Amino acid sequence: MTSNAVSNRSLRAAFAAVVVAGSALFTPAMLPIANAAACKDIQVVFARGTGEPPGLGRVGQAFVDSLRGRLGNRSVGVYAVNYPATYDFLAAADGANDASAFIQDVVNSCPDTKLVLGGYSQGAAIIDVITSVPFPAVGFNNPLPPNVPDRVAGLAVFGNPTTKVGLPLTSSPVYGGKAIDLCNPGDPVCSDGNDVPAHRSYGPDGTAGQAAAFVASLL
Repeated sequence: MTSNAVSNRSLRAAFAAVVVAGSALFTPAMLPIANAAACKDIQVVFARGTGEPPGLGRVGQAFVDSLRGRLGNRSVGVYAVNYPATYDFLAAADGANDASAFIQDVVNSCPDTKLVLGGYSQGAAIIDVITSVPFPAVGFNNPLPPNVPDRVAGLAVFGNPTTKVGLPLTSSPVYGGKAIDLCNPGDPVCSDGNDVPAHRSYGPDGTAGQAAAFVASLL
């Protein structure tokens, strides 16, 4: 299979899986607002899940808080991906474009900054798209340039829809060794289970700390 075919499959899977698996789990959210940060030692870019309020979301905040506590005196910037996070799942492309633009700005403006990418649920699908699709497609029109992977130190996703269809982020030939892709047993978004509370328990259940420990070991 060619790399373009794999990327097409990844893109279709990211959007299709989040539509199928996430539609009954959350209520809609408002459009978030986030601003680019000054250069830091480490820059976290996190996309919240469907229906979470503007910002990092519950899971993203738990992950960032745990990560900060493991990094000593190193400075940490945080960017909340700007996208609707509603039931209009194709609008996840807006988040992919926004995340890509911010990441490229950091890469171009902050040569010493290490990037950490993360997402929860629909937000995890956004991370799948920007790390798997190197060309414009299905509303995603701002793919990452080839110099970005060297700047990404670690990735953490929770309740990732593409895991359900056999494409966890850990299978990425470029980012897999830097990634942790957490799926709770029974989570209907990332597995064949039907335990909806399992999808809502990321963060306080210890997964945020698990992901933070993994990412901190790479920084």
